[in-house]
Amino acid sequence: MKHYRYEKEPRQSGKVKSRSSVPLKKDGSHSGISLKTQPRTRARSSPDQIVEAAGFDQDQNPVADRRALICLSHLRWDFVYQRPQHLLTRSARADRVFFVEEPIFGEDGRARLEVSERAGGICVVVPHLPNNLREKEIAATEQRLLDELFVEHKIGEHLLWYYTPMALDFTRHLKPLCVIYDCMDELSLFKGAPPALKEREAELFAEADLVFTGGQSLYEAKRELHPRVYAFPSSIDAAHFAQARTLTEDPADQAGIPHPRLGFCGVLDERMDLELLSGIACTRPDWHLVMIGPIVKINPADLPQRPNIHYLGPKSYKNLPAYLAGWEVALLPFARNNSTRFISPTKTPEYLAAGRPVVSTSIRDVVRPYGKQKLVHIADTTDEFVRSIESAMNEDAAERVRRVDAFLAETSWDLTWQRMDELIEGVIDARRTTLATNTRPTVLQRPATLAVTGGIDRAGNLVA
Repeated sequence: MKHYRYEKEPRQSGKVKSRSSVPLKKDGSHSGISLKTQPRTRARSSPDQIVEAAGFDQDQNPVADRRALICLSHLRWDFVYQRPQHLLTRSARADRVFFVEEPIFGEDGRARLEVSERAGGICVVVPHLPNNLREKEIAATEQRLLDELFVEHKIGEHLLWYYTPMALDFTRHLKPLCVIYDCMDELSLFKGAPPALKEREAELFAEADLVFTGGQSLYEAKRELHPRVYAFPSSIDAAHFAQARTLTEDPADQAGIPHPRLGFCGVLDERMDLELLSGIACTRPDWHLVMIGPIVKINPADLPQRPNIHYLGPKSYKNLPAYLAGWEVALLPFARNNSTRFISPTKTPEYLAAGRPVVSTSIRDVVRPYGKQKLVHIADTTDEFVRSIESAMNEDAAERVRRVDAFLAETSWDLTWQRMDELIEGVIDARRTTLATNTRPTVLQRPATLAVTGGIDRAGNLVA
């Protein structure tokens, strides 16, 4: 894994493979790139205009061969392998991808960027900032560091892909070919959400060319806020999880847990129904609950502690099928609260592809379509959950797998990314045409067939 840092001062320890050395002018700007905030214009797709808008001199800073996608995320790349990783690794087959995380604050008083390369050529960018910065200083410093990244990597033509609207505070001055907001959750309803989040999201809706949502419920909540909103629910790498159907060797930390096993893998946070977990474990002490994933935003001491509940911690995406192979039933024990109103759990199709029967609480994007298709058992109370688990363990497994495979046959992250990419390139092509003809691109209007639903079917196609 390539690993290097940008910083204002030499590091005292560790290997530095690359360091930004862009000089600052007296007005606080870099020689070669302006730091002044400029209003974004719609016409921004000509290569010459993109280079000029970014402040590059073509003779001294030629545009790199490949376009760049700059992703602004509230999530850490190495946290849990989920939607952003699936989509952006596919984007990286054509574009250079820079995944910019939220800053880490420290005591050393230096502002710097840490950039490390992951599989597939993804560049993970982590700002490190001093503790004592005020809010405006944080945004100004992040903007300066991002501009250094542009210079160091000779980024010319680029896309902006937002997961967090809060990143607008240090990206307003950029001139991207296309602005995409991949709205995978209703972040304003999550614990610890920034007070300004709703205001920034409204601004991002005004700036974005395309809005993708992580589920149908979220699409229904956002579709009137922008003319080009598209639903892209959780997809699946079916071949990866189908390995669980044939694996027989248990991971070492799971091997000693008795059967029957009921499993969950994902983030353990405020979305978990802890009372339900405790109730299941108490009602059936002969069942063993295997909980895989990091504990976030809740006190670990608040998790139910019983002899038949086993917390194994986070596991790599690569190893998940080995754990799922040893479960009798897979669980989605989400609480029904504000933080789960719009979630579309990626684990639903992953559990199914692994060949596990699934029991879930009545999360809307699980009920539709999985519950209605009788692919997932839906239950909410402890008694209902226990009965549903018993039913799941006694159902015809071969028949269930046959129906699951038919349902998932045309669902994949490859197809999801292909459709997203078509929409992005459509915006860029229309913008190039606009620059050439000086007319407003009709492609920026929602197609008439999307006026009612604008959804995406299981094959990734638009449906009316």
